[in-house]
Amino acid sequence: MDINKIFRIPRKLRMFFYVYWNRFVFYSSKVQFGRNMRVHNKFYLHKAFSATISIGDGFIFTSGEAFNPLCKNIRGCIFASHGASIQIGDNVGVSSACFWAKESITIGDNVKIGGGSVLIDTDAHSLDYQVRRNPDMDSRYARSAPIVIEDDVLIGTGCIVLKGVTIGARSVIGAGSVVTRSIPEDSIAAGNPCKVIQKNEV
Repeated sequence: MDINKIFRIPRKLRMFFYVYWNRFVFYSSKVQFGRNMRVHNKFYLHKAFSATISIGDGFIFTSGEAFNPLCKNIRGCIFASHGASIQIGDNVGVSSACFWAKESITIGDNVKIGGGSVLIDTDAHSLDYQVRRNPDMDSRYARSAPIVIEDDVLIGTGCIVLKGVTIGARSVIGAGSVVTRSIPEDSIAAGNPCKVIQKNEV
């Protein structure tokens, strides 16, 4: 049941409500966050008891309701499994993305992550079909490796960043890219798989 639809709560009031509600959700989940955090609209947060999530100042995360028209009504998500770490720097802006950490996702300062992008540091499943038949073993043997997004990176809409990737400082990742390998700093990169197109000399 959607209370918003029943009572037709104006969008501006919902925006105001969810900023404070989401701060309460983060606080009650023992997420460390800095000043002026704004998480707009309905948002999915999962933090395992042994996981750590730390967010710097000025964090903005828009979630659904076409806050970013490219996202339509995609709900944002931060998911930290047992023992995982998600570290987010200052002045990071995100639109309806999904962060899934089994091991570690680190995001530097002044990073922008486009609508509907996914950062996932795990295969989620084993590559061995016999292991996948056993759900407990499947999860245990899925490979993972840390993701690092350095300062001032811009990731376009609809990108997928996979395990073990480091995106160097000031680099730009084109929309719709699948980043399977690390990208050096000061690069413009795009494609599936994502490759460096040219150096970013701006």
